[in-house]
Amino acid sequence: MATKYDLLVLGSGPGGYVAAIRASQLGMKVGVIEKESLGGVCLNWGCIPTKALLKSAQVFDYINHAQDYGISVSGGKADIKGMVKRSRDVADSMSKGVQFLLKKNKIDAIMGFGKLQKGNKIEVTDDKGKKAQYEATNIIIATGARSRELPNLPIDGKKIIGYREAMILDKIPKSMVVVGSGAIGVEFAYFYNAIGVEVTVVEFLPSLVPVEDADVSKELERTFRKIGIKSKVSSEVTKVDTKGKGCKVTVKGKKGEEVIDCDVVLSAVGVSTNLEGIGLEDIGVKTEKGKVLVDDYYQTNQKGVYAIGDIVHGPALAHVASAEGITCVEKIAGHSPEPIDYNNIPGCTYCQPEIASVGYTEQAAKDAGYDVLVGKFPFTASGKAKAAGASGGFVKVIYDKKYGEWLGAHMIGANVTEMIAEVVAARKLETTGHEIIKSVHPHPTMSEAVMEATAAAFGEVIHL
Repeated sequence: MATKYDLLVLGSGPGGYVAAIRASQLGMKVGVIEKESLGGVCLNWGCIPTKALLKSAQVFDYINHAQDYGISVSGGKADIKGMVKRSRDVADSMSKGVQFLLKKNKIDAIMGFGKLQKGNKIEVTDDKGKKAQYEATNIIIATGARSRELPNLPIDGKKIIGYREAMILDKIPKSMVVVGSGAIGVEFAYFYNAIGVEVTVVEFLPSLVPVEDADVSKELERTFRKIGIKSKVSSEVTKVDTKGKGCKVTVKGKKGEEVIDCDVVLSAVGVSTNLEGIGLEDIGVKTEKGKVLVDDYYQTNQKGVYAIGDIVHGPALAHVASAEGITCVEKIAGHSPEPIDYNNIPGCTYCQPEIASVGYTEQAAKDAGYDVLVGKFPFTASGKAKAAGASGGFVKVIYDKKYGEWLGAHMIGANVTEMIAEVVAARKLETTGHEIIKSVHPHPTMSEAVMEATAAAFGEVIHL
């Protein structure tokens, strides 16, 4: 006889485990099914361990530029095994933290591969092949995504690698081609460049980080060029020859074809959703182009079956999955949560310089019919940025001229991923530009740039 729950969550990533905990807080009996490690990709192979690697790269970068701060250091060496070990230790610690949270909230962790069955049941097969059946009034599917593979770029785990392999290399390659310049691509490009690898980034679209504002993309390309990362935009990898000792990468660009020799190719061309083999077809859940179709509260076309995170339409970001999980569960519990405003979702990229953005880009705001006011404040004019030795980048803000509505903000520079939350909160509260100007920001801080950029948009900037 199947064990009965109020809610079963298939997948324990930042969408799944957060939904489970919120459901438990609301009085539900909850079980979470996970085939690999609690915390999912984000905690174990994504957000957290990559940030640990990036911090190691930043520290190494500081050591190499210690003289800029009046400090003499010699003998610094990048230890890739040590960096990887620290990264894995951080990931393991966070996964144990999720285990603790589930236990604290009296949530059953069911380890194994889950497959949906009719009647709101899930069959779970453990690593020994033993099957067990579980039943729930409600089911949330939160199975996430994995590295996307291109036909002409098959990942072999050795010469052509995905993000998982990129996180655990046991020796530093001399050269690397990174295919794709989204967050994953540029973060690894920075990491490997910082520890001495010759890096070339190939991007099919006309600019690096193509979802960002055009000015941010130009600034990142300029900075990458300065630190020795080569960028090839409007270019496509047509084939990779791995027969020899290294790789011969054929790149087709505006000027024709060229062949780049390297040790390793990192495929960072996005993600594919994990929908195969979980029984969606068996219970009649509708999908479209690799995504599960849901309403504003994540209900599928099947009663009592919901889906959140990377497998539904919307930004494939950990914090989005968590927000969707909470919204979904609160709706199930009979509350009246607001649907998520997907135009007020911040995006962060953790290369150096960092990138953070929310809302409309300048071009998108104009395309949407707004008469815009644009303000920009460079960190070269920031006392804190100068003192920190991090004067590259800027804050750019976009306002509606008619009402002063904050349409978007785009930042590139040190610590900007910590600064973007001000914009998210202000936009949620429908704060106007003049209210931001009159909100006294502390000095000296990087965050002053938000106030100054806003003042620039309204013709009131002091420090430019």
